[in-house]
Amino acid sequence: MKLQTKSYKLKAEKIVPLPFKIYAMAQIIKIHPDNPQTNRLEQVVECLRDGGIIIYPTDTVYGFGCNLYDQRAIERLCRIKSVKPEKMHLSFICADLSDLSLYTKVITSPVFRVMKKTLPGAFTFILESSKNVPKIVGEKKKEVGIRVPNHKVPIEIVKLLGNPILTTSVKDDNEDGITEYMTDPELMAEKYEHSVDIVIDSGYGGNLASTVVYCVDDSLEVLREGAGDLSLYL
Repeated sequence: MKLQTKSYKLKAEKIVPLPFKIYAMAQIIKIHPDNPQTNRLEQVVECLRDGGIIIYPTDTVYGFGCNLYDQRAIERLCRIKSVKPEKMHLSFICADLSDLSLYTKVITSPVFRVMKKTLPGAFTFILESSKNVPKIVGEKKKEVGIRVPNHKVPIEIVKLLGNPILTTSVKDDNEDGITEYMTDPELMAEKYEHSVDIVIDSGYGGNLASTVVYCVDDSLEVLREGAGDLSLYL
């Protein structure tokens, strides 16, 4: 499927970060997908550190994101998704595989070899969480989804923030009751203008989510077929 992209004619204006707690509605920030502007990334990171919720691009679909270590932000995200904290699937964006030893328990060599081949890429790997994974509003999660997208914007955000961001996809239920992924950042900003603090516009997103792989011992089980084809790496 051919994805739409937007061309950018970015001005050299300086963006002055504002305190996000006073924002009454979402701010749209255009960030180039291939050459992210540092000052705009820093504005996003400041928002996350202040407890903000962002909508950001990945190599698959757009996602909601917040600071993994900010419980109030996580509570907000649960309300946006209309899900109870204990039902929230814990997945987060990492900058690279070096975070695995910190947030997951021992990974077997066969599983690690597959992850090394597929990441960065359109996969989410479900692994046993370590004691370093924070509780989600009082709930300790036994498993965690690890995502390293092949997209510079979220990777650079995580690097500047200094820790992963909690992530969940941006979906929309149409009139027929079918859940679809939203692809247009401007439409996302309209729908969630009073729910999130920043919508990053890096062009149209995809409409096929990541492939979810459950890792048990040495075995790999695909729980959800998505944009990544695991068979190519086995």
